Amino acid sequence: MAERRTRPVPGEKRHGWRRGATAKTASASGNGASGKPGAAPADPSPAPVDAASIVEAALYRDGIRVATPSSLADTFRELREQQDGMAWIGLARPTEAELHSLAAEFDLHELAVEDAMEAHQRPKLERYGETLFVVLRAARYLDAPEEVDFGELHVFVGPDFVITVRHDAAPDLTAVRRRMEESPELLKLGPEAVLYAILDAVVDGYAPVVAGVQNDIDEIETEVFRGDPAVSRRIYELSREMVEFQRATRPLVAMLHSLMAGFAKYRTDEELQRYLRDVADHVTHTSERVDGFRQALTDILTVNSTLVTQQQNAEMRALAEAGFEQNEEIKKISSWAAILFAPTLVGTIYGMNFDEMPELHWAFGYPFAIGLMAVVCVSLYFIFKRRDWL
Repeated sequence: MAERRTRPVPGEKRHGWRRGATAKTASASGNGASGKPGAAPADPSPAPVDAASIVEAALYRDGIRVATPSSLADTFRELREQQDGMAWIGLARPTEAELHSLAAEFDLHELAVEDAMEAHQRPKLERYGETLFVVLRAARYLDAPEEVDFGELHVFVGPDFVITVRHDAAPDLTAVRRRMEESPELLKLGPEAVLYAILDAVVDGYAPVVAGVQNDIDEIETEVFRGDPAVSRRIYELSREMVEFQRATRPLVAMLHSLMAGFAKYRTDEELQRYLRDVADHVTHTSERVDGFRQALTDILTVNSTLVTQQQNAEMRALAEAGFEQNEEIKKISSWAAILFAPTLVGTIYGMNFDEMPELHWAFGYPFAIGLMAVVCVSLYFIFKRRDWL
């Protein structure tokens, strides 16, 4: 991390993000000081900002809160008045005017500010001069819908300031600030310690998500072997959440390693180094668990597809067997119908009331007709029997 520096005096030339700002220092703080000689006078009325966007702003000295400004202008003014002070500003869904004001006051880089405005960034760590810009993806497990909710957090870390920008409900940094204020020895280490605490809170927030996802996977495995037809959709939805979770955790490993690589260069406190290594270990463990979840869901989906295919094959086999049995019954019915049709045909012909018919007055006509019927029926019976119709 960068070394601490003193605040610039009002009117000092600053190189940073301007986007229409003029001689920012005095106008941003509301002190009425002019810019550099020969420059156009600053607008005495700074752009209004939405106070509701400021979750909390505080100034610290030696790890102790010394002021709680109610606006950004007051924060800028009081930070200049403090010797070796640090500002910690928390914003939620800030307005463009607020980000413009912060960019002008703290020399925030244009690209980082644009990222903070637009949100929807991937986790990353970038250094712009003395300022670090960190994007984190927080996660929380929602019990009622059994799904994972992701939030985005942008953190600007400078020599004497920390700015957090949230665009979602998560993460809630109130507990982080309370924890740091209860540990002044840690907070006095400066902005680097605040960044560690934020990283630690975000990573610790992954633990309930991991536990919730593990429970979901256990339930899914039970549903798969029970043959629940709705389980495929649940597997798919959870797989998508794990893709997002992987995108949130995997870049953190490289980010923390990058921070650790700069320990010597930026003379990071030794105790803080140990804390950051611990966070890196937790991130690595979480990332490995998420990778395992994705593989497990892929395997479960394969097993579910196999079971569904087997069930469909069993159903098709059952339908085929039922159709075969029906065919056998139809064969039997058809065979007996054919056997009974022969005597019916003979009887029908000789039952017609005509005087002139062959063998009508023959003495052996009746026995002949009965014998003919019997011969035809027996012949058909043996024919059908040989073909396994009966």
